[in-house]
Amino acid sequence: MSKYFQAVLWFALNFLGLYLGSFATTTGINSPWYTALKQAPWTPPGYIFGIAWTTIMIAFSIYLFRGWRSVENKRQFALLFGTSWLLNVLWNPIFFVMHQTLLGLVVLIALLLSISAIAVLYRKSQGRYTLLLAPYLIWLVIAASLNAYIIWQNPIL
Repeated sequence: MSKYFQAVLWFALNFLGLYLGSFATTTGINSPWYTALKQAPWTPPGYIFGIAWTTIMIAFSIYLFRGWRSVENKRQFALLFGTSWLLNVLWNPIFFVMHQTLLGLVVLIALLLSISAIAVLYRKSQGRYTLLLAPYLIWLVIAASLNAYIIWQNPIL
């Protein structure tokens, strides 16, 4: 498989995940349920989410492309990626469609642990490229804090 095809594949997989998640998010952000929630004062404006996720997925795709080419245990690498991809896609319908805020927080924490595991397990082989995971990790901490605030301030959920 050529390196160009591999690069396109990682980008396609990551942006497919964003696309699938957007089905639940787009209507959810404007839904009466979400707009009625007491939200954290540090909740960014809606357009920031698109910018953040695009940046995150570009950096993550570059990391994954480089990682796939350098790791020995590709099965483990693919399993960790697949787990993180699935958790990322599942959070949107769990939170915005099912209104399961606590389960959403659990999924975010699992995703944070999954991306952290990738960073730790491959830090030696990836070297400074591990910094490409920083935007993802930072955003997950912010997202978890926003989700936790909603749970805390909207106890009837």
